Amino acid sequence: MTAPEGPTRAALPDALSQGCGPLLAAGATAPGSQPRPLRQVLFEHVRAQGSTTRAEMGRALGVSGASVSAVTAELIAEGFLRETDASDPFESDSPRTGRGRPPVALQVAAEAHHVIGVKLGDLRHTAVLSDFAGRRIADLTLPTRPIRKSAPMLVAEARALIDQLLAQQGMGRAQISGIGLGMAGMVDHASGDVPWSPMLDAPGHGLRAQFEAALGLPVHIDNDANLLTLAELWFGSGRGTSDFAVVTIEHGVGMGLVLFNQLYRGARGLGMELGHTKVQLDGALCRCGKRGCLEAYVADYALAREAATALDQHASLAESPLALLEDLFAEARRGNEAALSIFRRAGRFLALGLSNVAQIFDPEVIILSGGRMQFDYLYEREVLAEMQAMTLTGARAPVRVEIHAWGDLVWAQGAVALALGQLTEALLGAQPARPPLSA
Repeated sequence: MTAPEGPTRAALPDALSQGCGPLLAAGATAPGSQPRPLRQVLFEHVRAQGSTTRAEMGRALGVSGASVSAVTAELIAEGFLRETDASDPFESDSPRTGRGRPPVALQVAAEAHHVIGVKLGDLRHTAVLSDFAGRRIADLTLPTRPIRKSAPMLVAEARALIDQLLAQQGMGRAQISGIGLGMAGMVDHASGDVPWSPMLDAPGHGLRAQFEAALGLPVHIDNDANLLTLAELWFGSGRGTSDFAVVTIEHGVGMGLVLFNQLYRGARGLGMELGHTKVQLDGALCRCGKRGCLEAYVADYALAREAATALDQHASLAESPLALLEDLFAEARRGNEAALSIFRRAGRFLALGLSNVAQIFDPEVIILSGGRMQFDYLYEREVLAEMQAMTLTGARAPVRVEIHAWGDLVWAQGAVALALGQLTEALLGAQPARPPLSA
């Protein structure tokens, strides 16, 4: 089999002038899903486009001009949308020149609401403050100790992160309409429970309720790989892709899946745990306590564990696993055979995992994404060629693989998407919002 071309590498696009949110075609909804109210459809279309006219909206969505005019008038009156000069839609205060009435466009009233996206991590916590249009206003990163924590300790760290971010902007929690929050582990988005997480010292029953009690705000929690997938769906190349998978390789191995332009979580909200699929019976010990998991061979901590032996630096494993990985990568670059063999073995297991994803879900594209994609021995041309060789494709073209290196804030940006989606549903959707919380 001929080796494929190298993977496509992409960085976070400038979403400020392009809008944010899925670019859904008219009628592109998942089978069995409930139709959304027209006011929600129109609002989300405006936000996804960044700016659009009523005529363009009607043509794109197949909605009559009278309906578009009536509903958008309501949205303007309620403060969700505003009119602007269509010739310069992102500078509504810019001077107008020329004769006649300038074309009028609609855009989201960005100042109407603010949300915060939070990613709680093993080594650092990140947060992004965003307006209602999805534009980033500020961000903050704080270090944390890589130990298992009690739920109250994790809640306190998240509260300190959020309060510090708001203090830097001269804002208070009363000015925030919702929080999106993600962490590693089995996170039940619907119930707010966390049955297992490598960050917690015990199951996090009612964890969302604990965050809400501490913050006095609506909080929506999800698995961190789902946040990464939402970042691709709302801000990345996944905006115009109906079916795609996102795989991340960092301190763990995560996966998110989009079907029919919507995030898929599974029947109980705990699906897509690619890192804990088994690739070796009675194999290496995973941090989940079981053996043979994929992440026990390719995640940061697994590579660091091997590096400690190869470089004879066991003491530094606990002190600085990331620094140890950097040393291992440098040794591989210099041709150290022991270091190269570690990456080669990890690459083969990754090829197996990606092949399984392609075989089971047949996505249009698999995106390798996350904050740290620098260890390219894991996804070099030979690894992807082996992945394709393992996959039964028949006469079809093999699945495309892209690599997106966004930096650490990508997770919090996905949490912003989670918060904005939930807020929009509460304000404009068919489902009523949860009762307001008292601070």
